[in-house]
Amino acid sequence: MKKKLVIIGYSALTNGIYREQITSLFSDAIIVDEFCVDDEKIRQGLNADLVLVQSYYIFKRIRQYVQEKSKIIVANRTISKAGLEEIMKIPKGTKLMLVDEDAEMATQMVSVIYRLGVRHIELTAFYSGSNSSSEGKNLIMLGESKYIPRSPTKIINIGSSLLDISTIMDIASVLGLVHILESQNIQKSYKEIVTTNFGLSGLIGETNLFEKELDILLQVLEDGIIGVNYKGLICTYNEGAEKIIGYRKRDIIYKYGLDILGKIPFKYVLENSQSVKEKLIKINGYDVVTSVHPIIHSNRLYGAVAIIKKFSDIEKKQHQLRSQLISKGHRAKYRFQDILGKSEAIKKCKSNAIKMAKSNATVLITGESGTGKELFAQAIHNRSKRKDYQFVAINCGALPESLLESELFGYEEGAFTGARKGGKLGLFELAHKGTLFLDEIGEMSKNIQMKLLRVLQERQVMRIGGDRLIDIDIRLIAATNRNLNDMVIKGDFREDLFYRLNILRLKIPNLNSRREDIFFLINHFKDEFNGKFEIDEAAKNALLNHNWRGNVRELKNYVEYIISLEIEKVYTKDLPFQDEEVSGKNIPYQEKVLMDEFIDMADRNIKKYIFVLKELEKAFRVNRRVGRRSIFQKAKKEGIFISEQEVRSILVNLEKYQMVEIFKGRTGTVITEYGKKLLLYLK
Repeated sequence: MKKKLVIIGYSALTNGIYREQITSLFSDAIIVDEFCVDDEKIRQGLNADLVLVQSYYIFKRIRQYVQEKSKIIVANRTISKAGLEEIMKIPKGTKLMLVDEDAEMATQMVSVIYRLGVRHIELTAFYSGSNSSSEGKNLIMLGESKYIPRSPTKIINIGSSLLDISTIMDIASVLGLVHILESQNIQKSYKEIVTTNFGLSGLIGETNLFEKELDILLQVLEDGIIGVNYKGLICTYNEGAEKIIGYRKRDIIYKYGLDILGKIPFKYVLENSQSVKEKLIKINGYDVVTSVHPIIHSNRLYGAVAIIKKFSDIEKKQHQLRSQLISKGHRAKYRFQDILGKSEAIKKCKSNAIKMAKSNATVLITGESGTGKELFAQAIHNRSKRKDYQFVAINCGALPESLLESELFGYEEGAFTGARKGGKLGLFELAHKGTLFLDEIGEMSKNIQMKLLRVLQERQVMRIGGDRLIDIDIRLIAATNRNLNDMVIKGDFREDLFYRLNILRLKIPNLNSRREDIFFLINHFKDEFNGKFEIDEAAKNALLNHNWRGNVRELKNYVEYIISLEIEKVYTKDLPFQDEEVSGKNIPYQEKVLMDEFIDMADRNIKKYIFVLKELEKAFRVNRRVGRRSIFQKAKKEGIFISEQEVRSILVNLEKYQMVEIFKGRTGTVITEYGKKLLLYLK
């Protein structure tokens, strides 16, 4: 409940100035009314927590109207710094009269001015009813006054009097609002005033300086800090505690902490003078770790202080420190907006990946080299619930088996010759709560495949040379440009691990299957490398018909090549590639064996297969996809007897032999490089 204060003085202007001083500090905790001493409303009774009067003479006049429960303070007044500066400008030896409302106030203000160090002038108190005459005298006025002397020689107005700091402190103490003053620097709030209470001023200055430094220290701490005195009243409460507990500081400070914060073991610590360390409690639905310590000095208990932190924040901090230990950021920098392309193939792939990001299941990304498998892996992580944790990536084909094992699982000190002192965290541990990306997983040895399978099953890892299991919580994303199905059949990849990985499968389209993105990507890379060049029509056709074995990476390299050579107009001769036609002579033996198997399978329908492949190749050259209905219509037009159902069966068989790639819906079918080789082989 707000406190009520009534100000009573001689003028409305002075009352208003006092009110501004008070409300600037206590605005949210106090209601202020003001009356002039002759106001008839005073006679109706003064109902307030505190009555502030300008002088003892005023107090005697209104005393009978003040309720017994109300406290009364007679104001200690001072002047402003600007007023003091005006007085200091007065020539030395000048005699002046200081005019105020009554004898007490005038005498008190003369005393104040002398105490502020004024020694070069001679002052006399002057007030209504004074025996002295003001005629022909120099006067000092304090702002507005009902009493204006006659015929002075000169009037120096130094502005209205102000409440001294000591009176502000008295108001705070009587109304129980000292905690509001403790949260701010009083001298800074009242920098325009000067005070005669030098001891109090100095003490406040030193105390506020210390408390401000301590307050800043408490606020920058991420942990919640709550202090109670020996009675259990909350006296310290920083922003970290406010975020965790939810109470605002002004609503909880100086309240009984043992009731409000009963789950924090303040009572035990105060009663037993013993610390409680790292106790797990629940506040506002959060798991919170708290430690409470007694404050004891010279065998006397002064209170207790609690340090609280969210359990989830502790885990997050732990992973940040793990990251710093090995001096790597391990952050995913790419997002889905960084994956470029306007083709339906890449749009469909991104759409599927976005859906997969919502899940916590393992993702297996397949695709040719240069298609952007890691780009998709990082984007999935950044769209997932684990985005605030680590993204740890490793290329399984870039390291020998022993080194890959130590990187993944870590090791204890002394595990082997040359092991780092103190041991080393493995990437599984580092990726805890985050994502582990295993690139080129098809290159992983059978030995490590077996260990990886166990980790995925048990969600626990043991360091090399260690004897304890470490719980981990990771999401795994694996990528490969190899056909894991074939590897499983040949025994090169564990079947049980394959099914552990093959939960959410994402196939990245190669650049040959989305040729409509080629010039879109070229323009993007031109901007990235700050290059300018134009492309001849023949060169454009060459780019469209080129076999992009290196995919987007190859295209980016070519753009950088053109810009580096400062070619302004690109012709076919300037392109850094030469397509080589494949003939039956340079087809590897294993591929010939597979082609012969296909020919045996096709048997007497081989001509129909050749017709379908030729139609697909024609469409490929003009950057177009065709479906089974289009192929059926073309066959009918050319007099070739083949049903639409046969076309469907032929396309399915061709895909089994990796000679075509069938896209769902109306997207159509595309011939692969292997399919082109088959046509040349059959020629």
